[in-house]
Parts: sequence; C-alpha cells; structure tokens
Amino acid sequence: MKREYIFTSESVSEGHPDKMADQISDAVVDYVLERDKNAKVACEVLLANDICVVAGETKTSVEVPVEKIVREVIKEIGYTDAENSYDYRSVKISNHIGVQSPDINQGVQRSDGLLGAGDQGLMFGYACKETEELMPFAILYAHKLVKNLAQVRKNNTLEFLRPDSKSQLSVRYDGDKVVHVDTVVISTQHAEDVTQEEIRKAVIEEVVKKTIPNELLSRETKYFINPTGRFVIGGPKGDTGLTGRKIIVDTYGGSCPHGGGAFSGKDPSKVDRSGAYALRYVAKNLVASGACQKVVVQIAYAIGIVEPVSIMVNSFGSAVVEDEKLEKCIKNVFDLTPGGIIKNLDLLNPIYRETASYGHFGRESFNWEKTDKVDEIRNYLNL
Repeated sequence: MKREYIFTSESVSEGHPDKMADQISDAVVDYVLERDKNAKVACEVLLANDICVVAGETKTSVEVPVEKIVREVIKEIGYTDAENSYDYRSVKISNHIGVQSPDINQGVQRSDGLLGAGDQGLMFGYACKETEELMPFAILYAHKLVKNLAQVRKNNTLEFLRPDSKSQLSVRYDGDKVVHVDTVVISTQHAEDVTQEEIRKAVIEEVVKKTIPNELLSRETKYFINPTGRFVIGGPKGDTGLTGRKIIVDTYGGSCPHGGGAFSGKDPSKVDRSGAYALRYVAKNLVASGACQKVVVQIAYAIGIVEPVSIMVNSFGSAVVEDEKLEKCIKNVFDLTPGGIIKNLDLLNPIYRETASYGHFGRESFNWEKTDKVDEIRNYLNL
C-alpha cells in the first residue's frame, strides 16, 4: 500500500576528518597501483589533533613515500591553518605499514592461477528510478550539497568557509515518488569573524538553492544551517578521523542494507570494495534495462574461493519477471569472480582517491556506472 513518509540521508565533505582519512588511504592505494598493478594494499589512517597515523599491509616492492602523500592530500583539501584546524606542514606523521601475511596471500594468489576473494564477506548493490543517475534522491543531493559547498569555498565565492562540513537531507515521498525536500541541514566550518546570519543567508542562496531543484523546495522546507551557532574549530582538531567510518555515506545513504565492509584503503582484490562496485554495476544495468524499477542485490564470498557463495535479488515487486529469474540472469550475464570483476571494470588503475569523497556511486566517471549490459539483460529475459 502506497504511503507518504520522510527519508533522510547525510553526506560529509572532503574536509571531514573521516573523509580525510579515506582520501589518504586511497592516495596510498593509487600510488602503489600506479607502479605495481599486481600489488596488494590495505591502508588505514587515524587523524587526531596534530597527528596522522598510517598503518596497514602491502605486498609489493614499491617504496611508499607516506609522509609526502599525507601532506599533499591534506594541502589539497585546504588545511593550511594550524590555529583553528590542521596544517599540512606541521602535522606529525607516524608510518606503520608492514608486509601482508603470507597466509592471506596464498588464498588470494591461488596455485591454479585464479584470483580468490581477498576475504569473506557480503556486499550489496542498489539502483532505482528516483534520479537520472539511478540513485536515491536523498543521498545523491546530500553529496551535491557538500560538493558544491567545497566549490564555493575553493573559488572564493564564500571566502569565510573552511574545509570541514556535513549535510543532511530529509525528503518527503509519496510511495516511490519524491514530493519535496522537507529539511536541509548543513554544518560548515567557518572563519571566526563572520556572523551566523551571514553564514545562513549565503549558504542557502549560494549552495542550497543552486543545488536542489527549485520545484522540490517549498515554503514548508526547513533549514538548519550551523544549528550549534559556531563551527570555527574543525578537521582533526575538532574530531578524530578514521578510515572506513562513513560506509553509509559512501554507498546509498541507508536506502538499502550494507554488508559492513569499508572501501577505502583497499586494493580491488578485497571484495568488500570490488564486490560492492560490481553489484552497483549489476543493479544499475538491471534497472536501466527495464527489468525492474528498483532493486537490491546481495552477494557473498569466502576467502580464497573464486566463485561467490550466494547471490540474492529483491526487486520489491517492481520487476517484470520473478526475482529468481533475475538471479539466473545475473549469473549468466555478469562474471562476479574477483578476477572477472577486476578485469571487466578495469580496477587496477589509480582511480581510488577520487572515490573517497562525495560517494562511490552515481558518478559517471567510474566504470561501475556504465550501462553496457542492458542489451544482454533484455535478450536473456526476452524483454
């Protein structure tokens, strides 16, 4: 039965401490893969006050200039003010990257030459008709808000902005149809000499109204801009940052389940990452083909095993065929072995830092957003 309800998703900017950690982790992955496509990398980062701790494991002969990478990422994000935030020049960096366990490696690089899953785990993929990108509206536009907030900071349209920020979007639905935006929440770090009223007016006019479609804003839309009243101290001086702590921000904003594994800091042999990318690819092609209006797909792997141990589809009653037939279609159309995913989505390139802020999905620059399997799906299902 169709009903009205409000659904909320959030996003965080590239200057949020957790996202800083994700970007540093993925910058390490990119550096290694650019020089050694067969490398295995797992990199975690902790940021707090004026320190940065980098830890993890690699299997590669590449020497990683951790300190240089860390400082470059922090500088590019915009942290150059030691007094109120973080400073790429003075941060104290501690490097604890070691060698990958041979017990893990023997399961991944199998004796038969095939690539086994880098770990056990379950992943989900999702797509729906709410937006042109086939993404849920709330998370897609929550990302756009903080991305555009960063843009007006970097181009000096709003010179008082600083790198750390968050957004939250509450959207009213009638069934699966977006009716209007109910509530916009934005918290943004700012210079000390700007008033709350100046921040509120500028952010609404220059960011919110230039991001969200005008027809979805109404007199009833509520705005909470810096609801605490002050946000001068930001970045790791205001809150600790950890790699992989924003997994719902990274995916679908809570619109579908999450397997629990983070993405950033991992090479694509880790199916937490590559499996989730593959399932977005699967789900998006299913919806784009007209087989269903929205769909969630689950997959699971066992460490060292090539084939997935399970595949499940839920189309929420929106499919033109039974969900069981969609499952069979997936098995016939898509290669979901770790090696097949890496090859078909071309995942051994240094593309990962770009994924580490503003969401891993709904961005056309990534191969898992292609809809090149539509014809095969339609042929298989006789659509």
